Amino acid sequence: MSEYFSLSECDVIGFDLDHTLCRYNLKETSRLIYESFARYLVGHKGYDKDLLHLTPATWDFCFKGLVVDLEEGNLVKLAEDGTVLRATHGTKDLSTDDIIKHYGPKREWKHFNSLNTSYTRSAKYYFYDNYFDLPGALLCAGVVDMLNKRGAEITSDFWKDIVAAIDHNYSTSAFREDTGTYFPSVKRCPGHYLQPCSDAVKRWLRSMKKSGKILLLITSSHSDYCRLVCEHILGSDFEELFDIIITNALKPGFFSLVPQQRPFRTLVDDVEDSEGLPSLEKPGWYSQGNWPHLHELLKTMTNKTEPKVVYFGDSMRSDMFPACSFGKLETVMIVEEMEGEGVPRADVTPSNSPTPSEGPAGKKGKFEDQGMKSPSAVSNQWGSYFVDVQKNEGEETRSLTWCCHSIHTYSTMAIPSIEAIADLPLDFKFQRFSSDKPITTGYYPRPPDSLLKWEEN
Repeated sequence: MSEYFSLSECDVIGFDLDHTLCRYNLKETSRLIYESFARYLVGHKGYDKDLLHLTPATWDFCFKGLVVDLEEGNLVKLAEDGTVLRATHGTKDLSTDDIIKHYGPKREWKHFNSLNTSYTRSAKYYFYDNYFDLPGALLCAGVVDMLNKRGAEITSDFWKDIVAAIDHNYSTSAFREDTGTYFPSVKRCPGHYLQPCSDAVKRWLRSMKKSGKILLLITSSHSDYCRLVCEHILGSDFEELFDIIITNALKPGFFSLVPQQRPFRTLVDDVEDSEGLPSLEKPGWYSQGNWPHLHELLKTMTNKTEPKVVYFGDSMRSDMFPACSFGKLETVMIVEEMEGEGVPRADVTPSNSPTPSEGPAGKKGKFEDQGMKSPSAVSNQWGSYFVDVQKNEGEETRSLTWCCHSIHTYSTMAIPSIEAIADLPLDFKFQRFSSDKPITTGYYPRPPDSLLKWEEN
């Protein structure tokens, strides 16, 4: 395999939508998602109203890559070998002695092997790897704190209520029926939460189409929400940019399940046809579906027995791991945490757009400029997303995180945003991740600070 990766060599270029092609204003969106879940727990399940009251400082806890250990009520940050680097019970840090009490002298988390090679969900744990469910980690910790305060036993029962809160807010009918808190808020004021794509990104998508590339959009969002987002970030003619749009793709199953389990369906007015399609015959907009049927269509469209496909996404569980492992695709991971560690942010403000932090009436968000950490920034409590630094008696030990190891294993390369590469020529050669290259190789435009320090040491 070549040590370089170039988009010009790809026949098909696919994109996830949320937090990939569409960048969100993370502070505003995170607050909205947290509120959506918490309101449900308080209003429908009788939880304490204190869950609704957060201070800006509370957001330091919000950190991508944590696993909630439902058996213990702990949140854990894992090293690449599955040992527990840091842990909290609720929001409270566990000491080294506490960690050993829960996870033994070797600090081994017993479910690591089943999560590490499958990224599947379980009744015993949940992996927070994307910004749509990340505020749930903070809520989980808050619920455990609340149960401790009451002297109630911590069992995994609270998780059922949190899943109900997620289902209530993100169900496929919630957008249409205006239920929950999330969709009605975004519909009312999309500009408060969504960042329009820059002119550079729109030109880049058009240039790929013009050069004969097939462009795909594959999102787990339902078609009505997808349309709202795409019109806001790309314009009302967004459908012209893509040959195939697939909504409600239910990833990772889209890549991992056989066609009989997940046939494609046609859509009429955002309602799925009850009959699944036996195969995919032509380009267009579809719902659900599976990779083998899409792959067959792409072979026909490119006139190649093995078209070269790359897929851009932000989630290890839903995008990178299944696309790489089951679809054998090239994968580009969007890792906004790179910007939290010194990687310059590309200019994303289109000439005609308002400042992102301004709300519905030009008012700033209520925590804005008052110390609320962006969920993509380094956390004081949890440290870096890529490398964990522990200080013990003046000595520093650095450990690669499991998330960092996963990026290196299942991604061709990692970038902080689509904007970061939109001005580059299509034949630009990117260095790809490789097991025989330094761990820093594969990040563009440069590795995050913590990995540069790791390499120095």
